[in-house]
Amino acid sequence: MIHYLEMTPDHLPDVFHVRIQTWHHPHGAEELDSLGITPSAVRAMIQSTHRGWVAEADGRLVGFVIGNQETGEMWVIAVLKAWENQGIGRNLMRLVETWLASEGCQELWLTTDPDESYRAVGFYRHLGWEDWKMEDGDRYMRKRLFRPAHHPIQRS
Repeated sequence: MIHYLEMTPDHLPDVFHVRIQTWHHPHGAEELDSLGITPSAVRAMIQSTHRGWVAEADGRLVGFVIGNQETGEMWVIAVLKAWENQGIGRNLMRLVETWLASEGCQELWLTTDPDESYRAVGFYRHLGWEDWKMEDGDRYMRKRLFRPAHHPIQRS
């Protein structure tokens, strides 16, 4: 059974383990570090502008997602290969999208690989994300959130 929990700083060692395992670069830890993506930096983010969720199975972290409420960015999602195709990524995306919408974001965005054959591109499209632009070697995708108009009940 999969359990979804809000991310806390205690999850960060396992979050980084999963991210490095799913990174498409052979030197994932070094590349993340060079980008300033360190446990202390992510700790500061999730204590201020970002929020995340983890997916746990059999007592271990198998996936996670993090979003940024200030910009509407779905910042990162990762699921271990052995746990793919079980709805974990879809459920994690739903959690972060719902939260970002509750924070007032009407349009979400993310960056991913420009390569059309990259698995993530199809995953995002399947969830309603659309190509937005190509810039600096990245594919930008966005998702507009439509909220129904509020119609107060009229009382006579």
